[in-house]
Amino acid sequence: MAGRYLLKNALHVAHEGRVPVLRTGAIAIEGGRIAAITDDLSGTNFDAFEPIDMTGRLISPGFINSHTHAVLLALRGTVEDIEGNLVYQYMVPASYLLQPDERAAIARLACAEAIRCGTTTMVDPLRHVADYAPAMIATGMRLWLAESCADAVTTEVGSGTYRFDREFGETFLTRTQQLIERFHGSEDDRVRVIMAAHAPDNCSPWMLGQVTELARKHGLRRTIHLSQIISEKSQVEKLHGCTSTEYLAQNNFLGEDLLAVHWTFCNDSDVRTLADSGTRLIHSPASMSAKGPHPLPMKAILDAGVRIALSTDNMTEDMFQSMKAALMLHRGAYQRSVTPGPGDVFNYATLNGAEALDHDGIGSIAVGKCADLAVIDLQTPVMAPRLSAISNLVHYGHPGIVTDTMVAGRFLMRDRVLTTMNEADAVTEGQAATDAMWTRFAASGASVPMPSRDPV
Repeated sequence: MAGRYLLKNALHVAHEGRVPVLRTGAIAIEGGRIAAITDDLSGTNFDAFEPIDMTGRLISPGFINSHTHAVLLALRGTVEDIEGNLVYQYMVPASYLLQPDERAAIARLACAEAIRCGTTTMVDPLRHVADYAPAMIATGMRLWLAESCADAVTTEVGSGTYRFDREFGETFLTRTQQLIERFHGSEDDRVRVIMAAHAPDNCSPWMLGQVTELARKHGLRRTIHLSQIISEKSQVEKLHGCTSTEYLAQNNFLGEDLLAVHWTFCNDSDVRTLADSGTRLIHSPASMSAKGPHPLPMKAILDAGVRIALSTDNMTEDMFQSMKAALMLHRGAYQRSVTPGPGDVFNYATLNGAEALDHDGIGSIAVGKCADLAVIDLQTPVMAPRLSAISNLVHYGHPGIVTDTMVAGRFLMRDRVLTTMNEADAVTEGQAATDAMWTRFAASGASVPMPSRDPV
């Protein structure tokens, strides 16, 4: 439950405009929100609050992972080293082969990793979301959940067949409506739903229209994978005679409420169209660089002033890895520049994520905001010597420097111990679920290489 806490003797990250800066001041937390930030602890105003000494710590806004697939943690250490169409030959089959309890077990493990990374918010679109949503919700994280909608039969695409079936698509629209009714605004608004169209190659104009209509009806944000893989690019060009961006524009799908993920095969004209529409780039630089630097048109994106938020996508929930990869890739666009700065990338993972989700209560530390916080150990070698904590954190940070994670005034990790789950059980159960899925995958007769596995 949310407590009444007084976090004393720490530094915290504040924002002056859009610049993250370090400030002093005790942070009082009550009712799941930041009740006060003060240097004056005289009097009795805070006698009812539990005092917590945070000497040597930095309190940061919790990180916002703007696009992940918790259940696809089952692919960790496998598809990074396999050639082929990873989306349709591995990710889609895996999402169907898992049993409901296995999905829940792997999603719980993903949340454990996220909490250890200081992540407080996850945006998770996939399939069969109702199977694992309760397990994620029980961890205490702030969530945006979505059933990924498509009306091309995605289970057939891996063999090279695109067949559109409206009845197939209705399945996901029905599940989405059920998610909205069951989860949207639940847990004191800690859980919301976001509308998701899977990708331009597997969504007809009818499906794109249905997703937008539901989003408008319920006041929801939207998300889509955009120009993610070469097979998407080829299919959209073949079917519609244009780029994925042009296809979405023709169907009125772009806009400031759209979180578009990846942009790998966008051209400069696409970037201008996306920037003019206000569409947001959700960048997963680490996972998209597993086989070399992610080749999206980064310089054009930065020059156009596209609003960027950060994510991990598949196989990890480590936002530190994403921040480091973003800094390198985005600077590389300017040929070894020092632009963007660490503060810009820190904002990708905090302030920008909150803006992408249209939630003014998260992403920064201020009175009245949700108490969604990550506490960083400044006394660990990675954070010392320190001239700029934000620079150290973005360049060199890792999950081991996070001591506490809090969502809505509730500790999900305190003094490096997870409080909302048994971590050992989460690891054991996640491993068992993954082993069962891969055994099933191998027995399915799929004509794709199986990953190497340890003998013991």
